[in-house]
Amino acid sequence: MRTLLFVTRTSQRDKARLFHDLHDGRAVLCLLNAWDAGVARIFEAEGCPAIGTTSAGVAYAQGKADGEMGRDEMVEAVGRIAAAVEIPVSADIEAGFGATPEEVGEVVAAVIEAGAIGINLEDRADGDAPALRDIDDHCARIGAARESAEAAGIDLFINGRTDVFWLELEGEDRLDAAIERVQAYAAAGSDGVFIPRLVDPEEIRRVAESVAVPLNVLVAPGTPPVAELAKLGVKRLSTGSAPARASLALARRIAGDLLGPGGYGAMLDPTILYADANRLMHG
Repeated sequence: MRTLLFVTRTSQRDKARLFHDLHDGRAVLCLLNAWDAGVARIFEAEGCPAIGTTSAGVAYAQGKADGEMGRDEMVEAVGRIAAAVEIPVSADIEAGFGATPEEVGEVVAAVIEAGAIGINLEDRADGDAPALRDIDDHCARIGAARESAEAAGIDLFINGRTDVFWLELEGEDRLDAAIERVQAYAAAGSDGVFIPRLVDPEEIRRVAESVAVPLNVLVAPGTPPVAELAKLGVKRLSTGSAPARASLALARRIAGDLLGPGGYGAMLDPTILYADANRLMHG
């Protein structure tokens, strides 16, 4: 696998420490997820202290569906994004792009080399049918990620993600199943835990009280406002692919406006001026 080195180790270590500090609970870390370098620069210019990548958004940018992106494409996208900004970048590496913990460790080494200081590692199993990995298997993958980070000398922030809610598994027992999994992932070395589509306030509170590491939730229909999330014990909020999908929706409106009534409003109001866009992207 070809890897890209974009940042110095000293700089990357500093970014890793900063990223850990951003989870200290003084405020919810609102982590916008970028899908290309230009978007990453916009998020940085707007004041984001750190950003994540989105596997779905990166795939969409290449004309692919989520899950169709290869590991080399993912690593290269992370490298381009990390090189474009000065703020910390956490990489969405899906389920690790590897059949074994050792292969996951190799992928983690590659994204660290590309400039990432954090990862999301989900427990979805390979295959067409929705399924989760065995807990011990995913814990071994978390352990392999930690070993790779230690070998690189980077205090990588590992976000152990469970897709119990995302895949709508376990029926009425899904909350207990999710808690069991994130507790195990924390014990295996995750610095934080992530449960996409966990939106019910009392369920959020229960998870936050059940784990000793920061809880990350995802922006979704029904997600409580940020101020309420803070009271419930959430330390990090991710946007996932929502901004990327919003951009696709705008592109569709632009096409419909021009090709339908022949208007330009969707692309001209509001927009970023040409000169402003160039200033944002100027290296």
